[in-house]
Amino acid sequence: MKTLAEHLSANNGKKRILSLDGGGIRGALTLGYLKKIESIIREKEQDDSLLLCDYFDLIGGTSTGSIIASGLAIGKSVDEITELYLELGGKIFGKKRSWWKPWETAKYLKAEYDYSALEKSLKDTFGDILLGGPEIRTGLCIIAKRADTNSTWTLINHPDGKFYDSEIGRNKDIPLWQAVRASSAAPTYFVPQLIDVGNNETGAFVDGGVSMANNPSLTLLMVATLKGFPFGWEMGEEKLELVSVGTGYSVFSKKTDDIEDNWILSWAKTVPDMLMQDASWQNQVVLQWLSNSPTADEMDMQMNSLKGDYIGGKPLLKYLRYNFPITTETLNALGMNKVFDDKDVKSLVEMSNAENRFELLEIGKRDSGRIKKEHF
Repeated sequence: MKTLAEHLSANNGKKRILSLDGGGIRGALTLGYLKKIESIIREKEQDDSLLLCDYFDLIGGTSTGSIIASGLAIGKSVDEITELYLELGGKIFGKKRSWWKPWETAKYLKAEYDYSALEKSLKDTFGDILLGGPEIRTGLCIIAKRADTNSTWTLINHPDGKFYDSEIGRNKDIPLWQAVRASSAAPTYFVPQLIDVGNNETGAFVDGGVSMANNPSLTLLMVATLKGFPFGWEMGEEKLELVSVGTGYSVFSKKTDDIEDNWILSWAKTVPDMLMQDASWQNQVVLQWLSNSPTADEMDMQMNSLKGDYIGGKPLLKYLRYNFPITTETLNALGMNKVFDDKDVKSLVEMSNAENRFELLEIGKRDSGRIKKEHF
């Protein structure tokens, strides 16, 4: 078992990164994949008690992915996090504010859900652990968006980070629950999280998913390898492995007449998902371009899977990506005890439908059958 210092060191063999997407309650689907990954790794390492924080040297996530990533980083098993997550999800998205209660109406105009349930659940889970605390057993990166400066923040626990413990930042003293709350503060769902960032300055943070890093895999690769960050890990197919896990995604399929008839509210509801998916697919294009991935998707009819299109002429990392297209065809192919229709798809795609969390977990477990031992 590695120490935290060994996980962070640039001189300790092959490095492994685990990247977890944002997606609200759809994080339950992620847990289905992680259970299979944990099982494969335990078999590979011949250790039935091995935790993902023992195997991965950097675990990072955005929004719901930051909740799961932080739980893994402090030494929880996938089963433990799943139990917490299913309970937490019901509390966080259990009840919307009421328009008919005058004392709640003003708050509803700021956010649909009461943040106190989210805050209490995170405090109960992470207690007094700080971002720089010894309870965090591997590298951790939480991605949030600072709305007052429009900057994406990568909150890391590396002691040599520029903002870890210096005149320009004391990120090590940020409570872990608060960092996760910041990353999860999805606009319209929850109010922003205010954080003391040092130098008598307070930042207003919202969900990291409103940046290019809702799929944080490329950002985590940059954190691990760019000179501006403290990790300094080398690139190379035998030196660096990146495992990226999604929360499921919708597939656009509309008639041109439907698009032509869209009105302002229709576009307002559609555009955020379009931009979020574009950012995620761009992450995937770049990472497939850098790697010879056994899980590579066909990007489009021109790029295909980018096999052989290596930057510099050779693979620069080992890259694995697991995600699920939420459609009637893919859902019904899983062999679950129901027939899914378009209404089910719409419900499962919605990121705040807490009643779907058990079904999403089962979807992830069933689709995880395509995760192979030889991938690791």
